[in-house]
Amino acid sequence: MARIIHATSIISPQAELGNDVFIGPFCTVDATAVIGDGTQLRSHVIIGPHTVLGSNNDVYPFVSLGLDPQDLKFDGEVTYCKIGDRNTFREGTTVNRGTQKGGAITRVGNDNFMMTSTHIAHDCQVGDKNIFANHATLAGHVELGSECNIGAFSAVHQFCRVGNHAFLGGFTVATLDCLPFMKTVGARETKSFGVNSLGLERKGFSRDQISNLKEAHRMLFHINLDRDQALSEVANKFGNIPEIAYLVDFIKQSARGVHRG
Repeated sequence: MARIIHATSIISPQAELGNDVFIGPFCTVDATAVIGDGTQLRSHVIIGPHTVLGSNNDVYPFVSLGLDPQDLKFDGEVTYCKIGDRNTFREGTTVNRGTQKGGAITRVGNDNFMMTSTHIAHDCQVGDKNIFANHATLAGHVELGSECNIGAFSAVHQFCRVGNHAFLGGFTVATLDCLPFMKTVGARETKSFGVNSLGLERKGFSRDQISNLKEAHRMLFHINLDRDQALSEVANKFGNIPEIAYLVDFIKQSARGVHRG
């Protein structure tokens, strides 16, 4: 139940600290911040205004969470950053608060692993169990699903979406939506390279599930059908399979378009 706070850290008396919180040297916590039970700030961590961390987060040195958005339209208005439970933020990671026009909140879910120098910009909505390799970057307003792998030095353009179980290779520049379950790779001519079979197998997907996703991808992008025809054909053939239904809905809801095969 004890809290351990190093004497060199500056913690506002108004900040809300849970039980078993550890705050190492040279940390700063804002008056409007909330830090949940069991969370540790190892050293040189800044927790900004209106930022909520859930329980059992592990925050490494030189991380800043909930500082102002990097948006020229931001004028000091009250916006928020909400972070769930059991996330790991490695050295140099930054997560910015939201902007009023973007919904006023940046969200990070549970069980995410952010490697060194990950950046999550204002108004991003991040799901659960994602892995960000070193220097992975989400621009503003990105929607990231769950159980994705974002490769080193990759960048996702603002307002893009990344579907559940997506894999983005290192140095990928995503300027369109990235398909769930698929490998998206490329710095200039970014493409979908089909189902991430090995990754899905490691997560417990069956051979039939992977085979169905492969056939859906082939029908969507490698036969002579336009977008609506292909989506209709896939829905008719696989519409009762949840992951295929999710894939079809993801494409239908895309405002920017998707990276194709």
